[in-house]
Amino acid sequence: MNRTVFDRAHLNPALVTASLASSELAPFWLENLALPKWPVFSGEQSFDLVVVGGGYTGLWTALQAKERDPDARVAILEGRTIGWAASGRNGGFCEASLTHGEVNGRQRFATEYDQLERLGLENLDEIEATVTSRGWKVDFERTGTLSVAIETHQVDELREAANGTTELFLDQAAVRDEVNSETYLAGLWSTRATAMIHPGKLVAELAAACAEAGVEIFEHSAVRGLDSSSDRSEVWVETREGSARARKVALATNAFPSLLGRYALHTVPVYDYVLMTEPLTDAQLGSIGWGHRQGVADLANQFHYYRLTADNRILWGGYDAIYHYGGRIRAEYDDRPQTFEKLALHFFATFPQLEGVRFSNRWSGVIDTSTRFCAFFGLARQKRVAYAAGFTGLGVAATRFAANVMLDHLAGLETERTSLEMVRKTPLPFPPEPAAFLGVQATRWALDRADHNEGKRGLLLKTLDAVGLGFDS
Repeated sequence: MNRTVFDRAHLNPALVTASLASSELAPFWLENLALPKWPVFSGEQSFDLVVVGGGYTGLWTALQAKERDPDARVAILEGRTIGWAASGRNGGFCEASLTHGEVNGRQRFATEYDQLERLGLENLDEIEATVTSRGWKVDFERTGTLSVAIETHQVDELREAANGTTELFLDQAAVRDEVNSETYLAGLWSTRATAMIHPGKLVAELAAACAEAGVEIFEHSAVRGLDSSSDRSEVWVETREGSARARKVALATNAFPSLLGRYALHTVPVYDYVLMTEPLTDAQLGSIGWGHRQGVADLANQFHYYRLTADNRILWGGYDAIYHYGGRIRAEYDDRPQTFEKLALHFFATFPQLEGVRFSNRWSGVIDTSTRFCAFFGLARQKRVAYAAGFTGLGVAATRFAANVMLDHLAGLETERTSLEMVRKTPLPFPPEPAAFLGVQATRWALDRADHNEGKRGLLLKTLDAVGLGFDS
């Protein structure tokens, strides 16, 4: 088997240890946010729409519901605090893609991919317009992304994807002029399809806009179940302290267990891990370049993603993707020293000129992975309950599109969105345990093996591709 660029790096282990020594186990994005504390839901109240989940999906759904009908009574029920899960822990890549990239999109939705690409770009444009018109302070930068080849076999893939206008191929010299890493062999700058944002600030602005529009927000109000009224005219959304009677319900629980049994196996929660550096000095930043401030990702199956923040820290995440038996989500899983050490080693292998930089924060977040790598949608309870989940790590922008799909469904509207094959068809579920755990571990091994074999996919990965099953690293 071949050795990857990271296997070939010879770094002093003390460098990695020192870089992590003072890091705090906490999401950087959620620090110093001026988020109010909202009440716990109690008693029995009636609403036109109840949204379950207070992350991006739930916030966009509630806000756009009020924009469609300002007189509607809308509530958000959040089990913990607004934005505490994936919405406050992601990398801040606000990508246009609704399909987890072009390759995945064309493989799964070949006949409508061009339409999906257009809708995704329109959705991102609308997010930018909302940020601008509302004056949201979310560190929005329409930088695009830089995909980098770090192994020889990846170069042709980038060259073939270039179109000379919005997809620009960069040879070795050109890509290193953009971001200076000796690991880079080539790059593809996608100039239009991605913005960088501050995830926590986006949560705060969305929540403030919801509250200003009249959305009633409740925290520490975990939903225990759904029950239909005897005449089926309402859905009762049950919490520990009360019951919300709703004409319509939008489920935005993503990686957490579905409240609809039919979707219990359609997502698995996968832990993704992230490091954040202290702010770089002018000299340190100058040693890298990065003048156009693109988001960056390499082309490995087990890939890294990284970007600059407004105060010139580097967020560095990805590579490991950890699934725990039974789909468990637990606080103790947030700290995984072996993964953080591996990420730090790969960071310094990529940017050896930053030796001595310390990491201020380390954290993890749970990704709602689906077998087709992108969101799916559903309706239940006589079309009174809408559902969206499965964003597989690319949900910062796609959650807004999903919110509109759910609202279209609940309103009984036939729109361009609801007519999509992507929206109408549900992906294959994951198998139950223990097959799910064994399958995920085998797939992770196969992805690693492919990365060590010039990207060549073995029998397991080819079989999964053929039947439409997937697991994203």
